Amino acid sequence: MLRKILSIMLLTYSLPQFAYTENAARELQASYQAQATTPFSLDAGRIKWSQEVQHKSGGTRSCTTCHTTDITQPGKHIKTKKDIDPMALSVNKERYTDRKKIEKWFKRNCKWTWGRECSAQEKGDFLEYLLAQ
Repeated sequence: MLRKILSIMLLTYSLPQFAYTENAARELQASYQAQATTPFSLDAGRIKWSQEVQHKSGGTRSCTTCHTTDITQPGKHIKTKKDIDPMALSVNKERYTDRKKIEKWFKRNCKWTWGRECSAQEKGDFLEYLLAQ
């Protein structure tokens, strides 16, 4: 009985934190949706995450180049060799708490990977995928 009560208490206290964590990303998604052409898609986000893009350096890049195909695991920047925390919300609850940081990293990573800024549609699809993991 005590175990059941403790489980319920733990769940009760973790739910508001999860809602708060996801809230910044969901607010951004709402603003992106106003600019997007179609509803956001988890599948589109997953496909774009792995899509290789020809880079001006002559090679190809994708999000998986640094973040790996398993976003529940840490990644490593291919140029700086710096460790990157997991991208999956289920593993890294702090990742999506700050709208400015989310926007900063979209801008930086889209330019680095895709050679341009991502569209609102792309950012929304990426978030749909990342938040579901």
